[in-house]
Amino acid sequence: MTTIVGYTYGTEQVAKSPVTLEEFEQLKQAVLFGPEDEKYLRLAGEVLADQVEEILDVWYGFVGSHPHLLYYFTDGRGNPNSEYLAAVRKRFGQWILDTCQRPYDQDWLNYQQEIGLRHHRAKKNQTDNVASVPIVHHRYMVAFIYPITATIKPFLAKKGHSAEEVEKMHQAWFKSVVLQVALWSAPYVKDGDW
Repeated sequence: MTTIVGYTYGTEQVAKSPVTLEEFEQLKQAVLFGPEDEKYLRLAGEVLADQVEEILDVWYGFVGSHPHLLYYFTDGRGNPNSEYLAAVRKRFGQWILDTCQRPYDQDWLNYQQEIGLRHHRAKKNQTDNVASVPIVHHRYMVAFIYPITATIKPFLAKKGHSAEEVEKMHQAWFKSVVLQVALWSAPYVKDGDW
């Protein structure tokens, strides 16, 4: 297995989530995420594992074609940082696999907090030691739920599964992305308001 710079899942470097396991279970219930979704996410992980680079090409093409999104990978004056984009891409690819394959336990919950912090001014740019804009504005984290969900479905359909199985994988993915963005939002929300 190759080491991904800045990928600290399950280590002491990861921030501890302020979300309790009980609150996490309630959040899963709020998005109707249950054992069947876990099953279909595992299947999605098998389907997507050898398509990660193609998926990232689609997502990076989307970001790159919108200057207001590419902005978050620039020096703040509009000059994209290709090394930063490449480093984040590797972790983004691992995120696809983690979304599907990791158990949603305390380590997973903690890493969601870490991801949120890395988008927020609390930790943005620190992982890659770059001089970029100080925050990914929350509105785009929420808005990105749609393209990250809509564009995954064709990849889920590429391995010959039935339409019903593809739909169940897609719904499980959608629920997980909403769940994660809700967790990533914690650093953006005033204490007591999350």
